Amino acid sequence: MVATGNTGTSVNQGEVALIVGGGPGVSASCARLFSSVGMSVAVAARTPDKPALKALANDYGVRCYPCDAKDPESVAELFRHVVADLGRPKLVVHNIDGRTVDIFRKEIVEVDPKLVLDTLQNSTYSAFLVGQQAAISMMAEEPVGDAHRGTIIFTNASAAYKGYPKSGAFAMSCHGKTGLAQSMARELMPKGIHVAHVPIDTAIGWTQEDGTRWHRLAGTTVDDNMADPARIAETYLHLHRQHRSTWTFEAVLRPWVENW
Repeated sequence: MVATGNTGTSVNQGEVALIVGGGPGVSASCARLFSSVGMSVAVAARTPDKPALKALANDYGVRCYPCDAKDPESVAELFRHVVADLGRPKLVVHNIDGRTVDIFRKEIVEVDPKLVLDTLQNSTYSAFLVGQQAAISMMAEEPVGDAHRGTIIFTNASAAYKGYPKSGAFAMSCHGKTGLAQSMARELMPKGIHVAHVPIDTAIGWTQEDGTRWHRLAGTTVDDNMADPARIAETYLHLHRQHRSTWTFEAVLRPWVENW
């Protein structure tokens, strides 16, 4: 058993965590943290051989799997492989927002409908597919005592509630994930599955080799003015460890200086 302080629930050695979305920020930070507390960690991405994932595999023993998260069979196959290799995931994180450079800063009259559909498939639809397979897997086992069956966490963005100008497709996808998470929480929490929705209302500063944190649009972090992915990972682990008498559904994360 791993001590948890006052969080209410322990994380067992051998629990399995699955992170869908394989970037060097939140996903990589979650993989490192979950592994450090004794969990067996799997990360799924379209290109599982990217440098960030190779580093996780080499340094933390993380298992990396290929997956096109907008394809139902690819997602189902991912869960089959993870269950066969590691066991049933007790913690599943969907960390894909589906954004592309070409979909932003476009007037509604000029947006390419194909890019809109692609954004929705990569974000909201993939969240549904991953959430569905996570629920199927978690419901297949009965909880022991007062232990919950598992935790499903959906990462979201500022557009979860705010539709900004010239970003209609992204607003649609984020609002869709909000509704999906709310519906799943109301359905699954009484069955012992903790569903949490985490809008990150700020830029995320990824840690660089020199120790600074940086975002491609917002620049270098100054005085903690951007979210630290390592701290986001701590929040996710805390959500997983919460006692069922006080499960958090929604945790909006923003820096202390964020204007909201």
